[in-house]
Amino acid sequence: MKKIMIAAGALLVLGGGGAGGYFYFQKPAEAATDATAAAQAGHEKDDHGKKEKHAKKGGHGEKIEFVKLDPLVLPIVDGDGISQIISLVIALEVPDAASKSEVEALIPRLKDAYIQEMYGLLNKHAAVKGGVLQVGYIKGKLSRVSATVLGEENFSDVLLQVVEQRPI
Repeated sequence: MKKIMIAAGALLVLGGGGAGGYFYFQKPAEAATDATAAAQAGHEKDDHGKKEKHAKKGGHGEKIEFVKLDPLVLPIVDGDGISQIISLVIALEVPDAASKSEVEALIPRLKDAYIQEMYGLLNKHAAVKGGVLQVGYIKGKLSRVSATVLGEENFSDVLLQVVEQRPI
């Protein structure tokens, strides 16, 4: 009799949990407001513009290539010395194989420009707010440096593969 009561209690608890999960995850869809619909329509227009830009850069039928760079390891220096170490793994999206070979030839110059730009940003704390890296800000700066070193026609985007902060 004791085993039957334990089994019934367990079944009741599991059944209640299952029913709760079912009702929680089966919420009805919420209607979009006019502001949400307008924002979505604007986002779709932006995506269409980006696709056209990539099509013009890469040409029709050409394959996008990626150039992966070695990790960049940079210190954040403050009044007391080095407070953090930042590691960045960067890949560049290039429109075609010809651009990839040009970018690969310029990697040493590009890494030098990245280090100069990032060292200045990190030590001025422009890219760090509240102790946390501002990834969007860093990506924008790296994109501008890439355009200067490589030329706008040789790369499409800077992709941050890994961003890591380690306190010292």
